[in-house]
Amino acid sequence: MSAVLELANATVRLGGRLALDDVSLSVSAGEVVGVLGANGAGKTTLVRAALGLQRLASGAARLGGRAASMLSERERAAIAGYLPQERRVAWNLPAWRVAALGAATRPPAQAHGVALQALSEMGMGELVERGVLEMSGGERGRVLIARLMATQAPLLIADEPAAGLDPDAQLLVLERLRERAARGAAVVATLHDLTLAARACDRLAVLSHGRLVAFGPPREALSRTVLASAFALAGELVETPAGLVVAARRMA
Repeated sequence: MSAVLELANATVRLGGRLALDDVSLSVSAGEVVGVLGANGAGKTTLVRAALGLQRLASGAARLGGRAASMLSERERAAIAGYLPQERRVAWNLPAWRVAALGAATRPPAQAHGVALQALSEMGMGELVERGVLEMSGGERGRVLIARLMATQAPLLIADEPAAGLDPDAQLLVLERLRERAARGAAVVATLHDLTLAARACDRLAVLSHGRLVAFGPPREALSRTVLASAFALAGELVETPAGLVVAARRMA
């Protein structure tokens, strides 16, 4: 199966610092890939580089087989929907109007319908007319995730989609992203919660100081060795009736 997103020996320097160091990975249609790492490990830099939004010092980034840096904004939007880590909203628009921005290239009536469906999927069906600045941070976060879903792009990239959400909403978001993958989309999500990542993702890319130290199924990518080296945790993945759980403690 051909890759929807590819990084080949990608290196990024920010202010003289090596933020991404010779990273290679690919993501195919139908899979959910989680990007993990401690604060400052390079997660956001990786997704921005993959989208062609961050200049590479060396290497290559491709979307749909094309050089990401050469795509126009319209061409990029046709391939990838992107939820950035920054959740700021400038205007107090109704939730449905914000979600409809994800389907802005569609006729207005169709964009409205897509937005309502995405909001319903995110449990926001009763708040479609409420202004987003009148919502809690978690509610506003779900509206922005609905905007991502409304793109219906073949590649969905979400930078910290579970941030600021209560536990139920976190699980809901990951379930919805998995559903999109089941329908054929490629999904990439940066996450801090290792247990959420282990349960929701097919493969995990673990970064440490800009380097890719593991890339594979959760049990391989979150081995005892990786937990220790990338997260300074002593522990392991444990199977429970509810799914995989990271049982760990801080290393002394």
